[in-house]
Amino acid sequence: MIDVIIAGGGPTGMMLGAELRLHGVRVVVVEKDLEQTKVVRSMGLHARSIEVMDQRGLLERFLENGTKYPVGGSFAGIRKSAPPLDSAHAYILGIPQTVTDRLLIDHAAEMGVEIRRGSELAGLSQDEDGVDVELADGTRLRSRYLVGCDGGRSTVRKLVGIGFPGEPATAETLLGEMELTEDWETVLAVMTEVRKTQLRFGLSPIGDGAYRVGVPAEGLADDPRIPPTFDEVKRQLKAVAGSDFGVHSPRWLSRFGDATRLAERYRDGRVFLAGDAAHIHPPVGGQGLNLGVQDAFNLGWKLAATVNGWAPEDLLDTYHTERHPVAAAVLDNTRAQMQLMALDPGSQAVRRLLAELMDFEDVSRFLTEKITATAIRYDFGEGHELLGRRMRDLELGRGHLYGLTRGGRGLLLDQTGALSVQGWSDRVDHVVDVSEDLDVPAVLLRPDGHVAWAGEDRQGLVVALRRWFGEGEVL
Repeated sequence: MIDVIIAGGGPTGMMLGAELRLHGVRVVVVEKDLEQTKVVRSMGLHARSIEVMDQRGLLERFLENGTKYPVGGSFAGIRKSAPPLDSAHAYILGIPQTVTDRLLIDHAAEMGVEIRRGSELAGLSQDEDGVDVELADGTRLRSRYLVGCDGGRSTVRKLVGIGFPGEPATAETLLGEMELTEDWETVLAVMTEVRKTQLRFGLSPIGDGAYRVGVPAEGLADDPRIPPTFDEVKRQLKAVAGSDFGVHSPRWLSRFGDATRLAERYRDGRVFLAGDAAHIHPPVGGQGLNLGVQDAFNLGWKLAATVNGWAPEDLLDTYHTERHPVAAAVLDNTRAQMQLMALDPGSQAVRRLLAELMDFEDVSRFLTEKITATAIRYDFGEGHELLGRRMRDLELGRGHLYGLTRGGRGLLLDQTGALSVQGWSDRVDHVVDVSEDLDVPAVLLRPDGHVAWAGEDRQGLVVALRRWFGEGEVL
């Protein structure tokens, strides 16, 4: 029997597959498309996703294919100077989604994930022992668990009957990559003027003589899955900017709306949702791909622990309790940003007020941490201020913290040398080292880098080990 079937071979599905394989879980990814999409919706990774790549030893290959940009204080297109960010990776990594997709596909394949392209999930049923999956070509598969990473129109979500409440799209934006004949200085002058009132319009060079173009659509399409025509894009450029800039030779065209929806629950028995299958929202702030990758990073080790037989009884339930509120917060901040980008006098008045408030460093940092996901704190109950937060990369006496996390295991970073993980050493590494940036005697990290315990109380450590890593033989 397959351990886990993942429906959907986008960045969320590939990240999850690799995380599961890290722990020896047999994974099959079924993806309906024969080839990787050419559509570029995401243009970069935020600090927390960059940290995730570093935690798994992937960062160098991403850096080789991307460009670092200052984080800046940006919210709804209001740009301020960059506030201090508590991360060793306080930058945005500009990298097109197609490149991110390719790098994660390569990583998943290297880890031994079985990827079946041209395989569309068409039906499923589950019992207390597993999930039966039927593909569109009649093939039947059985697995212990199924994860739907199959996008905003998720077949998995619909088949298990998980509600997807929220707001439908009220506006659409046309998007594409193409060449143009107008000189770039003229384009910049027009764009600067138009963007004073229309922030959904923009052109940017992407290399090889091509430009990424975004422009508001005239209205809502009857079927948003159907890409716009090139004539539609040119017509809207003239309507919004007064010129189509001589665009030609489109490489791909797409459309996206501002629909905002959140799955009622992330789990139904042995079936889970992650990425856009669990949440959709406007792309302002560039949070969508990042949110999905971080879903996978949270679920992967928990699902692997369950398959491998050592997970505490309620470990899988923490996936929903931790990630659902995070997505709800992202939906709220994108709703707020869309409202601030509206053109009515009330929205513009609030926008001007927020622009003034963002001159205060604490306000700018607060909003930036929302976008970058560096301030997330899961609710682990009362305890040290670090409890539930992700631990940033620390410089240790012998290297860096993230260099110790590549295996996806738990980690006790012990500055005292007096503690032990005996009884859990098959799941948790014990590292005795010191850091000038850590003002607590010891921290226990989960495989996703979030702090499960901090202090020096041995009994408290044992309680945390049992809570997150199951029973161990305490000597």
